[in-house]
Amino acid sequence: MKSIGCLAVVGVLVVLALVGVGSYNGLVSAREAVDAQWANVENVYQRRADLIPNLVASVKGAANFERQTLTDVINARSRATQVTTQAGNDVLNDPQKFAQFQQAQDQLSGALSRLLVTVESYPQLKAVQGFQDLMVSLEGTENRISVERNRFNEVAQTYNVKLQRFPTALFASAFGFKPRPYFAAQPGAQTAPKVDFGG
Repeated sequence: MKSIGCLAVVGVLVVLALVGVGSYNGLVSAREAVDAQWANVENVYQRRADLIPNLVASVKGAANFERQTLTDVINARSRATQVTTQAGNDVLNDPQKFAQFQQAQDQLSGALSRLLVTVESYPQLKAVQGFQDLMVSLEGTENRISVERNRFNEVAQTYNVKLQRFPTALFASAFGFKPRPYFAAQPGAQTAPKVDFGG
């Protein structure tokens, strides 16, 4: 009788160990997917940061170009770079650092958007092939940023759901797994811009 009870206890412990190992391995895989996608996000942001000095240099050559617009872009790039450097590898584990990272990148996006609007007033600048090539590269990079951020949110959601599902939730905190933050839309993005055709 005692041997049957011991076998039952051992059987339960083996099942719990297998469930724990499976949960742990699933979380590791999901976390690695998040980290890999984060590297893709950082890569496209770095690509944009690398394009900006060339863009600024080509715009500086335009006669009477608004210097404040260029200064805003340069300062926003500097802030974004500084926040990225300060956040380091801990950005995914600290929601506050992640929010600061996103805010700095969104400010850079806004400064670039204002630059592109201002460029519309300078047809001589738009006629320069080198500048046109930079604009195409920048637009492509902005699209990649959007795609990579969306993919990041998808893999982060998969990971975060795994963390909360039973029985994985029982093991997750014991092994130090933490939820990952999501990228949010820029403030005001839900409001459509007003178009005035001067009528």
